[in-house]
Amino acid sequence: MEAKLSRAAKKLTTSPIQELSHLAQCCNAINLAEGFPDFPAPPHIKNAAVSAINSDFNQYRHVQGICDYLSQMVKEIHGLDINPLTDVAICCGQTEAFAAAIFATIDAGDEVILFDPSYETYEGCITMAGGVPVSYLLPIFISNFIHVPLDPPQWTLDPSKLLRSLTERTKAIVLNSPHNPTGKVFTKEELETIARACCSQDCLAITDEVYEHITYDTVKHISLATIPGMQERTVITSSLSKTFSVTGWRVGWAIGPAFLASAIRNIHIKVTDSAPAPFQEAALTALRSPPEYFQTLKSDYQSKRDFIVKLLAGVGFKIQFIPQGSIFLFAELPEDCLLSDVEFVKKLILEAGVVAVPGQGFFHANLSSNGISEGSCSYQKRYIRFAFCKSHETLAAVSERLGNLLNGEGFLR
Repeated sequence: MEAKLSRAAKKLTTSPIQELSHLAQCCNAINLAEGFPDFPAPPHIKNAAVSAINSDFNQYRHVQGICDYLSQMVKEIHGLDINPLTDVAICCGQTEAFAAAIFATIDAGDEVILFDPSYETYEGCITMAGGVPVSYLLPIFISNFIHVPLDPPQWTLDPSKLLRSLTERTKAIVLNSPHNPTGKVFTKEELETIARACCSQDCLAITDEVYEHITYDTVKHISLATIPGMQERTVITSSLSKTFSVTGWRVGWAIGPAFLASAIRNIHIKVTDSAPAPFQEAALTALRSPPEYFQTLKSDYQSKRDFIVKLLAGVGFKIQFIPQGSIFLFAELPEDCLLSDVEFVKKLILEAGVVAVPGQGFFHANLSSNGISEGSCSYQKRYIRFAFCKSHETLAAVSERLGNLLNGEGFLR
């Protein structure tokens, strides 16, 4: 009966992150694989959710106040004017908002540009919509595509690679900034390159800005929608999850031109009808948080970032790029390590009781079929993603457990 499955269902497989998290549970390993905090959400937000439940906000619900506050925040932070009545769709987390944006815009055969490495959910949504996640066309192997690569170790965008990926079938470009898994924040110059591509090809942009409030040092997040010519062709998706440490509450949103927001809202209603009612009420409290909350959020995460950077560099990992945003460190294996990323992560779980994510799951070049040599993309098996959105106690325990993998000189064996 498996033959009855749709083509899209057959292409989708279990996330390696989920598989590793399951193995971590079996081994009682510390989970640095999944990007969820292991510390409590802010008390004032939790209290708001409890109050909403006690007030019997239990039924289907659309809380217009969320749209109103988002309109204010977008104006204050990005200088964009949006209509809260028509330009915002509340969804079940950023994941559903992104999926609905894809389903609202992509038809079978449409091409969608992704940057490599990228979060796995994007390609899955495009596949289910019948789109083609493609991009940078290698000059020699003209019948095969790979995603537009960000160039390591700084994960920079080469404008020529992006421009050469455009075709008459290009419908949208997907942008995630701050970026998962690398922690990169796209520069204004890179955003202008993407904007030129969108405008010249008359295509859309769908952004994932879920880490918008988590940037470090002097780096600031700039929304692609603020670049001239882009507000009318950009869908911004985000959520409460990362900013307020409530990844399980599933309240997110899509912001875009009225015709797109309306289509996304209609798809959302057909799929889930409404985001969880009491958590929508709590979202009002979250969005009203004072500026001090966001400053403390950045400061706390920056200290965790600095801790894990120092820890991993101290045991031999190559840290050539310090995360500028997000909650992840994309660390390169030591030069003398002969293991692949997958092999090393299994060793990490079994011998140290710590789980992270092999980097190759974020890369999408098909090494076996597109003629790319192993050597030219060997770096794709050299990175491991560590989530540092954990308590200081958890990170200290990781430091202690890594001692089980050190040789006599204090480096990973």
